[in-house]
Amino acid sequence: MSQNNYTLTGGSGFLGCTIKSHLSNKGHVVSLNRTGKDGIMVDISSAFILPVSFNPGIVIHAAGKAHMVPRTAAEEKEFFDVNFEGTKNLCSALELLSQKPKAFVFISTVAVYGQDVGNMITESYPLLGTTPYAKSKILAEEWLQNWAKEQNIKLAILRLPLIAGPNPPGNLGAMINGIRSGKYVGIGKSAARKSIVWAEDVAQIIPKVAEVGGIFNLTDGYHPSFKELEDCIAGLLRKRSPFHIPVPVAKTIAALGDIIGSRSPITSSKLQKMMSTLTFDDSKARELLDWKPSSVLDKLPTVL
Repeated sequence: MSQNNYTLTGGSGFLGCTIKSHLSNKGHVVSLNRTGKDGIMVDISSAFILPVSFNPGIVIHAAGKAHMVPRTAAEEKEFFDVNFEGTKNLCSALELLSQKPKAFVFISTVAVYGQDVGNMITESYPLLGTTPYAKSKILAEEWLQNWAKEQNIKLAILRLPLIAGPNPPGNLGAMINGIRSGKYVGIGKSAARKSIVWAEDVAQIIPKVAEVGGIFNLTDGYHPSFKELEDCIAGLLRKRSPFHIPVPVAKTIAALGDIIGSRSPITSSKLQKMMSTLTFDDSKARELLDWKPSSVLDKLPTVL
């Protein structure tokens, strides 16, 4: 069986590293990155060119800006420079090659739906995201769909929720570090459920989704509660289950945070998100991709 060529952006990121490691066992992976390490040196936020004879094979576009709240107009612009303009720059470089990609897989986010609360949201839900991160991903998704149709390239878009794996960034990483240091505090009963997915599962489905194309939510199918995650992590770290403060107390603290502004670790809007269930439906992936994800709660013991 012949092996595929893969071209990967974002290979040094949390998910990108997992994708690169997995696909290296499936074929030849070339990384496009700012250092040129193990690949070709490019900065996607600026126009660039690739060797005209370069064979991109299957392109996985995992590079992107996330995990921060912009505080200035310049920081907001960075989201669009990387997530939207960077996508366009990548596609412009691909157009100049003598061989077109076999397929293009775009790593997107459930943030495009723009919801803080919801249950089993499907891919048909309107894209209502308003944050710079969400808006830049929406623009990239829409632009890619037109570009792929014009270029006759199969396009797959993966909308991902919270991603778990070794040393995760973002909210899950903050929870793990907080519980490890004893500084994490739960809110009320921590009953809100959130969709989550195991990074290695995302990597494993890429060859299949590249063949099929389409837009897919990916989750672990269980959507654990904060309390389940807290207790699982605490147990694995051999720490006590986190202390929980009553909701009225949390709301008072959040109100003070509203006065402080975006620099506060907790505000009323942040608190509302923490207390609200937000889950996404991955039945489309299960039907068309034979998606059989791992349970994140079962996998966490392998990395903690």
